[in-house]
Amino acid sequence: MLLAVDVGNTQTHIGMFSAAEIVAEWRTSTEPKRTADELALIFQEFLSFQGLSFSKQVTAVVIASVVPSLTAALREMVQRYFHFDPLIVEPGTKTGMPIRTDDPREVGADRLVNALAAYRLFGGPAVVVDFGTATTFDAVSDQGEYLGGAIAPGIQISSNALWTIAAQIQKVELIQPRSVIGKSTREAVRAGVLLGSAAMVDGMVERMQKELGGDARAIVTGGLAALIVEGCNVSLIHEPYLTLKGLKIVHELNAGD
Repeated sequence: MLLAVDVGNTQTHIGMFSAAEIVAEWRTSTEPKRTADELALIFQEFLSFQGLSFSKQVTAVVIASVVPSLTAALREMVQRYFHFDPLIVEPGTKTGMPIRTDDPREVGADRLVNALAAYRLFGGPAVVVDFGTATTFDAVSDQGEYLGGAIAPGIQISSNALWTIAAQIQKVELIQPRSVIGKSTREAVRAGVLLGSAAMVDGMVERMQKELGGDARAIVTGGLAALIVEGCNVSLIHEPYLTLKGLKIVHELNAGD
């Protein structure tokens, strides 16, 4: 079975594949100082909750990480406990996707994996929106080329900045507001954060679609995607496992190497 690990700055998303299917998935907070042994304990617990064996059922591991210290710790964990090398998405990893940016080495592994999955699953041209620590927008051509994109502050970053700096605005639960015109400070914050983010998605997707020729599909993923999709006007495909599926595709492309 394939273990896919997507390490973001805030959360780590883990998926277990049996053949083409995700049989289990988990999210944990990203802690850059975790050691290989600590990670092994966490993975073992997650797998045992689903009746899966840590030592017997994992036959391959593929990793996309934007946190170098955890990349090293995960590599060590896999080597020590599974006794093989993980596949880590990095410059030189085979993806089959040409990168048409000024410096391809700057493209985050998660963004490239998302773009690859979007093209393989839905075709091109495509716009990929990922709601993570940052909200990223990535463009894929009709020929399956990664063209670049845009990066905006993530929903949690923006919200935390608002609550930290504005003395009279308290932290609120991010749930859908009843209206864009809030009747209380809580509702006003929810409207601004969630519907404001949805409006940004509408605008950015429409602008990218125009540059791509007007008919690009828009695919959204990430932990908070479901909340934002409700408030959007543009047509969106919500694929919560986009990155994990992209990691599986990368593993398949490199399995014979």
